Amino acid sequence: MEEITTKSHVLVLPFPVQGHINPMVQFSKRLASRGNKVTLITIDSISKSMPMDSNSIKIESIPHDESPPNSIDIFLEWFFALISNNLREIVKKLSDSEYPVKVLVFDSVAPWAIDLAHELGIKGAAFFTQSCSLSAIYYHLDPEISNITLDGSAVSLPSLPLLEKEDLPSFVYDSDSYPSLVRLVFSQNINFKKADWLFFNTFDVLEEVVDWMRTQYPIKTIGPTIPSMYLDKRLKDDKEYGSSLIKPNGETCLKWLDLKENGSVVYVSFGSLASLGEKQMEELAFGLIMSNSYFLWVVRTSEENKLPNEFKSKLSEKGLIVNWSPQLDVLAHKSVGCFFTHCGWNSTLEALSLGVPMVCMPQWTDQPTNAKFISDVWRTGIRVKAGKDSVITREEVASSIKEVMEEEKGVMLKENAIKWKQLAKEAVDEGGSSDKNIEEFLSNL
Repeated sequence: MEEITTKSHVLVLPFPVQGHINPMVQFSKRLASRGNKVTLITIDSISKSMPMDSNSIKIESIPHDESPPNSIDIFLEWFFALISNNLREIVKKLSDSEYPVKVLVFDSVAPWAIDLAHELGIKGAAFFTQSCSLSAIYYHLDPEISNITLDGSAVSLPSLPLLEKEDLPSFVYDSDSYPSLVRLVFSQNINFKKADWLFFNTFDVLEEVVDWMRTQYPIKTIGPTIPSMYLDKRLKDDKEYGSSLIKPNGETCLKWLDLKENGSVVYVSFGSLASLGEKQMEELAFGLIMSNSYFLWVVRTSEENKLPNEFKSKLSEKGLIVNWSPQLDVLAHKSVGCFFTHCGWNSTLEALSLGVPMVCMPQWTDQPTNAKFISDVWRTGIRVKAGKDSVITREEVASSIKEVMEEEKGVMLKENAIKWKQLAKEAVDEGGSSDKNIEEFLSNL
């Protein structure tokens, strides 16, 4: 690997939620492995759960007296104020060394960080924790600038498949339910005008739209950002993300999986944020039992009270329920044959990188779009169909699992999953598209 001669210091600022921290920490490890100094900026309430290897990435934690606000609007203002008031001091402190601070890599949902960086005389790179396709959709459908009328019919956009209403991110149609989150996702478009680099957690061959975006802006694909030991194995100590805001029941999961046959288990998880209604929880629970497959289901503590009592009594034969799991270890386990997922972007990339077919049950934000690509473009999974009142019935849950686990279509999905697993590994391996993009970025510093 070509050695970078100038010692550069990169600051990395993730938005303080698990799904944004993980990919940005992984990117940081790739930068540090090439001899660069990397400092991750976060807040005290997050850094407590980050036992980061001090030789690889330093953590600069910003103290705060009160707990972070629960309201998203107030939290966004609070986070902005905290970073704005402390960044100058951090940069000044870290610049007095042989590794001068050259660039701030900031979460794309904090576009105000680019102005802070430029004011301090350093470059700014926006890091998108979502797919390139999703960013292209937000770019084209930005209510501030778009002249595309959304009337419920399919939408045709450059280098993207034809998108029906149910394939679009939920914020495009349902902008009234979460106005502050809608503003947040569309504010990312500011990065296209101002940022010096645009990083995407994806890889070139995964998304056709990458080529189109590249003709417009200086984008670089640098993914998939999952620990190296599950992909190219070039970073020997990189076996896990290094931070978990929820403690996984690791040993319980893996011991249980060890006792099952190859490809016989359905792994069910809806990530760290999604919350199902009680009726949906009941249908999913009985659908899993009806599928007749073994299943490992992650049900967060806050969701447990939605499980029907009758289901709990039937659980012991076929299923195991845990509050959180070591997802990479689970997906990489030989007994797992299918991932029943909400299609968050990190989960989607993990399943693709580990060659696991999916049953898609998207909830909101980017998940419907990810599900569209999984089922129709990459063809590594199927999407459940909602019935009355938008509830997925137990029959639909069971038949979808059987389609992936037992029927001929499942064989095709598995073959495609293995193909994408190989392509993901090639992208981050030496000389791969993402590897070259990281190298290019560092040499330009």
